[in-house]
Amino acid sequence: MGDLTGGTLTAPSPVRPAALDVPKASSELTLGDKLGALRMRLNIGRYRYRVEPGLYRLGEPGPSSPVLVTCNYKLTFDVVRSALPGLDAWLLVIDTKGINVWCAAGKGTFGTKELCERVLKANLYEVVDHTTLVLPQLGAPGVAAHEVQQFTGFRVVYGPVRIDDLPAFLDAGMKATPEMRSATFDLRERFVLTGVELSVAWQLKTLAILVAVALASGVVGLSYSWHSLLVRGGAAVLTALVGLLAGAFVTPLLLPWLPFRAFSAKGALVGAVFGIGLSALLFDSIGSLAAPAVALATVVFASYAAMNFTGTSPITSPSGVEHEMRRAIPWQIAGAVVSVGLWIVSAFI
Repeated sequence: MGDLTGGTLTAPSPVRPAALDVPKASSELTLGDKLGALRMRLNIGRYRYRVEPGLYRLGEPGPSSPVLVTCNYKLTFDVVRSALPGLDAWLLVIDTKGINVWCAAGKGTFGTKELCERVLKANLYEVVDHTTLVLPQLGAPGVAAHEVQQFTGFRVVYGPVRIDDLPAFLDAGMKATPEMRSATFDLRERFVLTGVELSVAWQLKTLAILVAVALASGVVGLSYSWHSLLVRGGAAVLTALVGLLAGAFVTPLLLPWLPFRAFSAKGALVGAVFGIGLSALLFDSIGSLAAPAVALATVVFASYAAMNFTGTSPITSPSGVEHEMRRAIPWQIAGAVVSVGLWIVSAFI
């Protein structure tokens, strides 16, 4: 056994396994797995979607089969196992509190201590006759490889960025090509991630705010108008939804082709296009003072939503995100104040 507080580890002699008590993971996904993946893409019950940490069999692994380390976020676990049909391997699932590998590495839950403890709890010495762990490359920030080897006797090898490249990586003697080390962020990958960003639209808090804004928009002068509730309230709700769509969906899809480096600026540009179109569409029904408020609010919503996408992108850094937020948020607040002011004044003119 290893000592997680220091010292060296003396590994016992390898024992060829009798792994009948190790649960088996299938590379085939069920309908329930696919529906669960859809729910995760829409950010429904995301942090409760977990598998039990521990050791799993994929295929019919033997003592010389590779040990692949992943997290207990079920969506990641399902992606890994379904991408490796025909591969015989051991899956060592560590407890990341239901968070994906990349984010968990940044938070510290995909980390050295948890990995060491899971290796020892799984009694890997009794399962395999080698001392190699294959970790996802995106988990590298959270793991000190030399400490893992010191505490457990297992050396860490970082696999490719994409799970689809893992079979070729293993066939090549665990040697990665430059392409395997490069993170991509193509149109399909960006599209898949937009569901989480758009999920704010169906959260109860957001729906409650939209209802409140719609009801408040029924106030005209010193009276309350049901017609105004439908027209102005509907315009206010539509503005929020269009701004969210522009910033959280259209901007990520067009990301490489939009000017500016800051995500907030990219979103503001897309929001301006949508906002001008929306205000022109609503001009006759809401008036000349409320129409600019709609355009400006759409810009603000889109800019803020696009800025949130920085947390999803692999092309940003924490320091860069903080710098952008310090610069963008004051302008977004100012734009929101002006927009709300115009909207309120328009109700009394």
